[in-house]
Amino acid sequence: MARSPGTQRTRRTARASGRSAAVAALGAAVITLYAVLVPIQATLYGTSLPLSFLLAAALCGAPLLALTHPRWAVVLFYTAAFSLPLLVTAGLATEAPWPWSVPALLAFVLLVGVVTFLHGARLGAFALVIGSGLSLTAPLLRGDVLSGGDVAANVTANLIVTTSVAAAVSVIAALAAGRMRVSAELTREREHSALEESRRGLVEERTRIARELHDVIAHSMSVIQVQASTARYRLPGIDAEAAAEFDSIAATARTSLTEMRRMLGVLRTEDRAAELAPLQGVDDVPALVDTFRRAGVTVGLEITGSLEDPSSAAQIAVFRIVQEALSNAIRHAAGAAVTVRIQRDGDMLVVRVRNASASTPQAASGGGYGLRGMRERVEILGGTFAAGPAADGGWEVAAALPLRSIDMSDGVAEEAP
Repeated sequence: MARSPGTQRTRRTARASGRSAAVAALGAAVITLYAVLVPIQATLYGTSLPLSFLLAAALCGAPLLALTHPRWAVVLFYTAAFSLPLLVTAGLATEAPWPWSVPALLAFVLLVGVVTFLHGARLGAFALVIGSGLSLTAPLLRGDVLSGGDVAANVTANLIVTTSVAAAVSVIAALAAGRMRVSAELTREREHSALEESRRGLVEERTRIARELHDVIAHSMSVIQVQASTARYRLPGIDAEAAAEFDSIAATARTSLTEMRRMLGVLRTEDRAAELAPLQGVDDVPALVDTFRRAGVTVGLEITGSLEDPSSAAQIAVFRIVQEALSNAIRHAAGAAVTVRIQRDGDMLVVRVRNASASTPQAASGGGYGLRGMRERVEILGGTFAAGPAADGGWEVAAALPLRSIDMSDGVAEEAP
C-alpha cells in the first residue's frame, strides 16, 4: 500500500527536525571553539586581542558558512588559518602546539567534515589538500619559531596529526553521505513501488467492478430492451398506447445501456482517456421530463432566458440534477406534482426542482448518495447547491452554476457517484 499523507508528513517533519538538530549542534560546537580559541590565541601565542577576536571569528564561523556557501567558507577559513600562525610570539609558540592550536585543528576538521558531507567528496578533498598544504607555509615563513631544538619535531608531529585527523573525518563524512544518499534512493524506490502496487490494485478493482456491471446489470438491461422492443410483435393484441409505452421502455433501456458502456469505458481505462460523461444538456431536459410524464408523474417545466452559451459541463450538470431530482421525487413523494425551472440569472445558470408534499408519507430509503452526487457535481464546477424541505411541506433542490465553468475535457466534471 502507498504511504498515507500523514505518514509522509511525519517523515518530512522528522527529517526537518533532524536537520535542525544537526545545525544546532554545529552552532554550539562553533561557539564553544570560538570561546576557547580567542583566549588561547591571545595568552599562549601572544596574538593581539583584536586580531584574535577577528581571525577566530573567521576560523570558527567558516563551518557554519559552509552549509550554504562552501567555497566562500574555504576562502574565509584559510585566510584566517594562514594568518594566525604567523601572528605569534616566537618564544611563546614553542610552548604550545604550532602551527595548529587544538581549537584551530578542531575547526579545520569540522570544516572538512561539513564540506564533504553536504557538498561532495571532491570539494571536501580540495579543502583538505589546501589546508594541509597551507600548514607548511607557516614553518617556512617563521623560521625564528623553529630555532629551538625540539620545535621542528613538534611542528612535524602537529602537521601529521592535523592532516591525519582531517583526512579520517573526510573519509567518514563521505561514507556517511553516500549511505544517506543510498538510503534516500531506496526509500524513494520503495514508495514508488508501493504507489505502483496500489495503482495496480485500483485498476484490478475497477476491472472487477466493470466485469460485474457488464455481466449482471448490462445483461439485465439488454433483456429489458429486447423484451420491450419485441412486445408489439409477441403480443399482437396490445393497443397502441401500451405499444408506445413499451417503445418508451425500450428507448430508456437503450439510453441506459449507452451510459453503462461509457461508465465501463471509464472503469477500464486507467489513463482516464475514455469519455467521462454522457453528452445530454439543457436541450434534452424536455425529453427527459416527457419520459417521467409518460410514467404518470405530473411534471411542469419552465425554461426562461437565453441558454445558448452555457459550457458543456454546466449543461450536463443541469441535466443530471434534473434527472436525479425527478427520480428522488418519484421515490420519496409518489403522486406529488413536480415543477422544474431552469433560467439564466446573469452569469449563472439556475435550476430548481420542487415537488409538493406527498399524500401518503413514503418510507426513507437509500443512503443519500444522489444528493451528495449533485452537491459534488455543482461544487466542482464552482456553483452553489441547496436541498431541503419547502415551506408547503414539499422538497426543493436548487443549484446555481457558472455559465463558463470548467470544461469536461479537463477531467474534473466527472459523473458524480
